[in-house]
Amino acid sequence: MKIPSSTLLFFLILFSLTNMSFAQKITVQFLGNCGLYLTDGKEHIYIDFPYKSGAYGYMKYAESSLDSLQENAYFLFTHKHADHYSRKNVKKQIKQNGGKKYGVFKISKLQEFANSIDNFEIKAFKTKHSFFGIPFRHYSFLITWHGKRIFLSGDTTEPETIGNIKNIDWAYIPPWILYYAKQKNISIDAKMQFIYHLYPSEIPDAQKQWKKTKNIHPLTKIGETFTLE
Repeated sequence: MKIPSSTLLFFLILFSLTNMSFAQKITVQFLGNCGLYLTDGKEHIYIDFPYKSGAYGYMKYAESSLDSLQENAYFLFTHKHADHYSRKNVKKQIKQNGGKKYGVFKISKLQEFANSIDNFEIKAFKTKHSFFGIPFRHYSFLITWHGKRIFLSGDTTEPETIGNIKNIDWAYIPPWILYYAKQKNISIDAKMQFIYHLYPSEIPDAQKQWKKTKNIHPLTKIGETFTLE
């Protein structure tokens, strides 16, 4: 049976558009501590940023960088400690440039967040985190965007959560997660592991320790950018 050329053309176009969706690139820029900027070129998502620069001795960023935040962006937070979240800066940004914030204070609205973005899913995991022995509400997140799986650990000390997730493309984890995972014989199934939330004094040792490890990269310089294809 001969297929009409118009029908064949339709399916070829449909196939191309489908492949374009799955081939979409995601760019991730490191903003300090657990701060990340994710974009597919259309939507803009900030993770644990803006925070209070230099809080608790962690990384500082230029205040002028807040002026370059994207309009109508999404802001997602794992918890409300100052080295992850600045209420003042977030409120100012949303007032000036629009946008919405989600996470620990609006965990029930994550589906609304997911529905706002094409080819996007997010799953929240309530994970352990304490400060001087005091427990705080904290969530880790698994984002699936254009078929790519990105795990955002935040400050949790619990390696079991990431240990139970398979086929992660990129995992963003603090150094202590690697320590506890090794201690508990928990493997991390991620093609690439980015180590974030380092004190400035920890950076030289981190660079030396993971210099020759292909699938582990310590994030030591604000502005470092990687593309997930």
